[in-house]
Amino acid sequence: MSQETNGNAAAYFVDRHVAEGRRAKAAFVEAGGDRSLSYGDFADKSDRMAELFTRHGLVREDRVAMLVLDVVEFPIIFWGSLKAGVIPIPLNTLLTTDGYKYIFSDSRAKALFISPPLLPLVEPILHELPDLRHVFVVGGTGDRHLDFGAELEASGPRNLVTLSPDETAFWLYSSGSTGMPKGVCHVHGSLRATADTYASNVLGITERDTAFSAAKLFFAYGLGNGMTFPLSVGATTALLPGRPTPEAVLEVFSEVGPTIFFGVPTLYASLLAAMDGTRPKGADRLRLCVSAGEALPKDVGQQWRDLLGVDVLDGVGSTEMLHIFLSNAPEDVAYGTSGRAVPGYEVRLIDEEGQPVPDGEIGELLVKGASAANCYWNQRHKSRATFEGVWTRTGDKYYRSEDGHYIFCGRTDDMLKVSGIWVSPFEVEQALVSHPAVLEAAVVGQADENDLVKPKAFVVLKGDRDGATLDAELKEHVKAAIGNWKYPRWIEFVDELPKTGTGKIQRFKLRGPT
Repeated sequence: MSQETNGNAAAYFVDRHVAEGRRAKAAFVEAGGDRSLSYGDFADKSDRMAELFTRHGLVREDRVAMLVLDVVEFPIIFWGSLKAGVIPIPLNTLLTTDGYKYIFSDSRAKALFISPPLLPLVEPILHELPDLRHVFVVGGTGDRHLDFGAELEASGPRNLVTLSPDETAFWLYSSGSTGMPKGVCHVHGSLRATADTYASNVLGITERDTAFSAAKLFFAYGLGNGMTFPLSVGATTALLPGRPTPEAVLEVFSEVGPTIFFGVPTLYASLLAAMDGTRPKGADRLRLCVSAGEALPKDVGQQWRDLLGVDVLDGVGSTEMLHIFLSNAPEDVAYGTSGRAVPGYEVRLIDEEGQPVPDGEIGELLVKGASAANCYWNQRHKSRATFEGVWTRTGDKYYRSEDGHYIFCGRTDDMLKVSGIWVSPFEVEQALVSHPAVLEAAVVGQADENDLVKPKAFVVLKGDRDGATLDAELKEHVKAAIGNWKYPRWIEFVDELPKTGTGKIQRFKLRGPT
């Protein structure tokens, strides 16, 4: 069966590049070292995964967990699993032992691929997982575990299996910004759907690009940035195995000189503070920057453009939709908005009764597109509440401006009603961040002495600024920016905000008594 008629996503994203003459071209390079993976080696090594699975008694539709850093073995394992019809589950590398126990038990994964630094987190629970048969250590060996490199080398190549594009390809666990994560089941066809829409129509990605995603491969945003999109055109991806601190990201800029950079709002703010008005080495090759995960504050986007001369395309996506479906575009950037629907997707806003809302009024955002997930694993009630036929509920509150741009207001559970008027936490956060002393801010609802809900802000300051002298000034700043009734009645200055591994602020952890 030809690559065009085989629904296995690996036929398009991996194997065709050899036939198209890219065997020697670098598909992935690891920053800070000399490790790389050519398209030819990528195809050959991912072919060996099917035999590796067979040798260890793993068969089509079995699930395998991936607790792997952003190294060249990650794409080999992920796409090699797809070739074999085995279902890989990339996991957040920043969870706790209890979090991993929950996911391993929920998914009933039969094998685990794990990077050595992460072994101590799961060693204490391995004996409690009856479904887990094998542990493969990636880039090292464990006393009682299999050496992935040696096992792959001992396996011969086998052709990828033929399957339908509607078969389950992989799972991703949602980031858990409001509680325990949910297993989100995606099909093979969803990968091509994101490449043919956002990557092609918004990014205009080409074979000449070098992509660098500070957002990791283990979640939907990073998976598209660092694998699906570059592989759709034969581009090169720079991988950063370690934490994406501002210093580490700037080092990658200098070493690799990416043409497309993918980050999250908090990182853009931190990078601006680290650059301190100086253009970093290697940034001259940037042609596009992208932000997702949380809405990008208008002030942060404008500062980035003014310093580097490159726009940040802010967009919104979700684990359920696999990548960005609402976005600013290179010729249509409106900072402070999430842009317009990506070509290939439809969006609409509805009220509590499910009726459309007019422009200027807040409603819940629903999206329709081919990349939608099938369901949440073993959570039928939540699946039915989120996936309504061809439409997917995002849980985000938006309004549409008269010129057609969508403005983020907050998560459905985060919206505040103050004096009978809806207040967007994000609007208050943007106003706070526009103050030169503020690095980050998060706003939640808090009951006052009369049991009336008012905004409360948690603020991270830049440098060594003293919060005691800024409380009144920040409140007046917000009043002047967005209105007297929207200012935070309380401001708590903190060293950092609680976040998921994907950079989303966990506002539920901030709610509580004053």
